[in-house]
Amino acid sequence: MAHPTPYSVRLADEIARQLGQLTNDFSHLPADQAMQVLARVLDPEEGILGRFTSLVSTGSVHAKDHAERGLLPAEVWLALGRAANELDSLGFDLEPTLSTLQRFSTRPAATTAKPPAPAPLVVRRRR
Repeated sequence: MAHPTPYSVRLADEIARQLGQLTNDFSHLPADQAMQVLARVLDPEEGILGRFTSLVSTGSVHAKDHAERGLLPAEVWLALGRAANELDSLGFDLEPTLSTLQRFSTRPAATTAKPPAPAPLVVRRRR
């Protein structure tokens, strides 16, 4: 008799499917809505990034327990720990950007005829 797929595995599959759907929909959003979505996704506490960081961190704790009992190679635990630390650092690095994204996504549409000046993305230095 085949074992049914556990609820948590089905849930992970569904979340992955929905993230794919969000990614597909994201490219068609107007700029203000796209920034609103990004602000929510990147929120280090309540957003997808924060929740994923927490999941990887919890996975690291479980992997440590399994590694200590010899059920899992220690490299898996160490890799998950490093990944959790990197994700946490990424969230910390992005935190100042979130307020800008949130302000941009909630400001009213510009009523002036003059479009905003583009910001240079590459700074060139003279020799």
